[in-house]
Amino acid sequence: MPVSIVFISLLFMALGMAVQYRLKRKFATYSKVPTTSGLSGKEVAEKMLHDHGIFEVTVVSVPGFLSDHYDPSKKTVNLSPDVFEGRNVASAAVAAHECGHAVQHAAAYSMLTFRSILVPVVQVSSNLAQWIILIGLGLFSFGGGNPTLLLAGIILFGLSTLFSIVTLPVEIDASARALKWLDASHLTTPSEHEQAKDALKWAAFTYVIAALASIALLIQYIMIYQGRRRN
Repeated sequence: MPVSIVFISLLFMALGMAVQYRLKRKFATYSKVPTTSGLSGKEVAEKMLHDHGIFEVTVVSVPGFLSDHYDPSKKTVNLSPDVFEGRNVASAAVAAHECGHAVQHAAAYSMLTFRSILVPVVQVSSNLAQWIILIGLGLFSFGGGNPTLLLAGIILFGLSTLFSIVTLPVEIDASARALKWLDASHLTTPSEHEQAKDALKWAAFTYVIAALASIALLIQYIMIYQGRRRN
């Protein structure tokens, strides 16, 4: 594999690990800050859903740490045990963020709709792309191969990159909806609100790093393809 691709992969892997470490530290810190409202993550989520006129979505607990997500197919807001039971700033921020996705779904937010369309495509392309690219590069390394195979892998990888890019506004918008509601509902004090904002900011950085890594690798693959075509 070309040195440039290895370097980019290691660089963004290191950045991703650093951001994840920071996010976990922030979550641990704000998990020790009780909210004035005293509501659990489950109660925060249910209140946000009901305040937006959403009653068909249920809030459930799922195993794992920071495994929180919204499942549009089952219409469930899935919260990790710490968030589901927690009565602190971190739990309120995460619970409200996941409900932000439910609000997006109810409002037919265009970027969420687009991302949902991409999901089944990306589930297939992400598994195949790297293998096809590796095979294509391997064949060239041994003096054979056709650039068409490499191009096919790049196109599949491009779909995964597109998904990463589309995910950014979806996540940022969900956080914005969460913070706006937390402020309007007065469930958090001004200082608690700033802490919730800080926690969600670091969560967003994980998606930023993932998107930048995917874009950087895609550019490298395209440059390699163009170089192979000229040879």
